[in-house]
Amino acid sequence: MTASVEFRGLRRVFGKTVALDGFDLTVSPGEFVALLGPSGCGKTTALRCVAGFERPDSGAVLVDGQDITDVPASKRDAGMVFQSYSLFPNLNARDNVAFGLRVRKVPVAARRAKADELLELVGLPTHADRYPHQLSGGQQQRVALARALALEPRVLLLDEPLSALDAKVRVALREEIRRLQLDLGITTIFVTHDQEEALSIADRVAVLRDGRLEQVGAPAEVYDRPATPFVAEFVGTMNHLAGRVSGDQVTVLGQLLPLDGPPPADPSVDVLIRPEAVRIVPAADGPAEVLAASFRGSSVRLRVAVEGGEVLADVPGHEAARLGPGARVTVRLVERPVLVAARTVTVPVPVIAADAV
Repeated sequence: MTASVEFRGLRRVFGKTVALDGFDLTVSPGEFVALLGPSGCGKTTALRCVAGFERPDSGAVLVDGQDITDVPASKRDAGMVFQSYSLFPNLNARDNVAFGLRVRKVPVAARRAKADELLELVGLPTHADRYPHQLSGGQQQRVALARALALEPRVLLLDEPLSALDAKVRVALREEIRRLQLDLGITTIFVTHDQEEALSIADRVAVLRDGRLEQVGAPAEVYDRPATPFVAEFVGTMNHLAGRVSGDQVTVLGQLLPLDGPPPADPSVDVLIRPEAVRIVPAADGPAEVLAASFRGSSVRLRVAVEGGEVLADVPGHEAARLGPGARVTVRLVERPVLVAARTVTVPVPVIAADAV
């Protein structure tokens, strides 16, 4: 059985550091929500408040409408997977998975059967007798996941469980976590600082900054329609181009685009545009020049000199042959609403460093 989770006005302070500042969020039964944000934004503190490892200074945590803020961690129906695996080195994989069942005094045969079932579920049926030092990092994390599921929790809490793994294993395991979550229908809260990770597996993404929620929405919504400049910058790469607002439109690179949101008080703004919204057209007499190209698999990222600065553009790989360094081009922007921010620099357009390509 799954459960809803509600963070209601959570505030948590450590000395002079405010980790959570009026944090509000509701997770529906069976939903997979990713808490995304930079280090120190409060996402792990929020997770630990659900697990019972932290107590908020004010506010409440509710599960299925019941206030569990003062309920001991051992009495909460939540399973937690940590970044560091936290497996017992003196126990094999089967006994690690069955540990919680042993604490609950489940009979030996029943807990052994349950552990073997879960090891099968996470793809490690032949590793039951291996000890943690005999397992790879990815295998250890699978055992930790199976252990969290052994007690059939109503809520699964994942605290950056993939950050210590190499890229290929990380991708495979995040897909496995999502498959298991969908199969089991368990309410899941996943903490990460990796925006690609959050966007790829979550039903909704909650972006935090300084203990507060900046935006919560479906991955496509957060990426395509960021609510604030912070979200736009944190979730994906963003160009900053000088623009000037007139009414509900903004002029940027000689092109008129609609505004996403109300017009600001100051007409001089930074226009935030993603690289995939920049179109590059070869032109012998084009006013812009390709400075560098970086292969990214199915696409190539170009760094292009434009009047007053530079812009990043993502183009399909098959077009890149005509767009090498030195190529003259014309730059066009996709005509869709754009987010703008107050100017924070004194030069016309901030220069994008070469290592950002």
